[in-house]
Amino acid sequence: MTHWAQLLHFYQPPTQTHEVLVRVANESYRPLLKVLGRHPNARVAVNIQGVLTELLLEHGQGDIVDSLAHLANRGIVEFVGSGKYHPILPLIPRERRQQSIRDNDATNGAAFGAAWQPRGFFPPEMCFSPEIAPDIAASGHEWLIVSGVSCPGPWPTNRVHRIEGTPGLAVLFRDDVRSNKISFRETSPDAFIHDLQEVGGNEDAYVVTAMDAETFGHHIAGWETEFLDATLGLLSHQGRRGAHRVQMAFPSTVVAEYPTGDVVMPHSASWSTSEADLAHGNPFPLWKSPDNALHARQWEYVDHCLALTRTACLHASDGEARTYALIASERLEPALHSCQFWWASRRPMWDFTMVHRGLLLLSEVVLNAAHSIAVGEAPESVKHEARWRAAAANELRLAIEHELVESRRP
Repeated sequence: MTHWAQLLHFYQPPTQTHEVLVRVANESYRPLLKVLGRHPNARVAVNIQGVLTELLLEHGQGDIVDSLAHLANRGIVEFVGSGKYHPILPLIPRERRQQSIRDNDATNGAAFGAAWQPRGFFPPEMCFSPEIAPDIAASGHEWLIVSGVSCPGPWPTNRVHRIEGTPGLAVLFRDDVRSNKISFRETSPDAFIHDLQEVGGNEDAYVVTAMDAETFGHHIAGWETEFLDATLGLLSHQGRRGAHRVQMAFPSTVVAEYPTGDVVMPHSASWSTSEADLAHGNPFPLWKSPDNALHARQWEYVDHCLALTRTACLHASDGEARTYALIASERLEPALHSCQFWWASRRPMWDFTMVHRGLLLLSEVVLNAAHSIAVGEAPESVKHEARWRAAAANELRLAIEHELVESRRP
């Protein structure tokens, strides 16, 4: 038998507009959840970022949150943890990474109640590096999913490996080829099931696929019906005929029921990283490519935000300084969301408006942190450095805006 573990990733950035959010909800989320609700045999892992949960509730789309909770209570959905505002976890400081994981858990726990019991973890964009594994394990998660390109050895289909240094943390490798066939409409329900039947020969085996939830209905109109609904129907029909060559299973079930494999350290990579990228030392090409000058400016600006916020929080004991230090710290979390870098990648994604929206969030961090330091009790030497950082950040902001104004689509 082949166990098929499917993960759907639900996400919209904190800068998303009401109009786009509602369109995605109508085109993708509602039809997709209706399909899942029609199939008791479905078993789907769901990663929904806390920021999207909040957006749905704030923009009158709370029925989607209710539907997800209902599916979880029916045993059709298992929730998966992540970082609240979809930051690239390997690229941010550890304290921010840990805070993002905690905030995601708190936000979704409040929204989904008892249905929120995540055992697994989805690093945003499947961006993995060795230093994030201990934080995932320490937050209580039992497994994480990473891209297939991260696999450091023979492909596992009948054992589940553990992460080196955190032996209690299991790792599942996304089948990038099969996942992309679904994501890019390069398969059909019959072909997909037939392919899964061949995995493992006569032995039990598992396959893990993962993709954006928005693939269904938003990126590909009608794909939730044409592929997912039809595939689940075929699996159900197969069961009625007494044949169970393919069966859906939660990733947590795979981890629990398959033998423990090797202790490995996955390669640093994302689900958009190619073998060529790895060969060139570019594990996160869509978010921090060494060949992308705009990425370099964006991350230099982030460094100023982080340093100013850290200084503001360190020296603001009370009063106005404390108020604005807290504002800077709170606004830093959404300001670190990944989309601003993704839209600046030019591979081939490019949208200078989305890049600028992220820059505006970061600019608010600079403003509030610099003000906190200026009105607080920090030594003059600290204030002097903060003024320099604020001025340097302002120059960077102007340089980024100039590049956006002069830019052309790839």
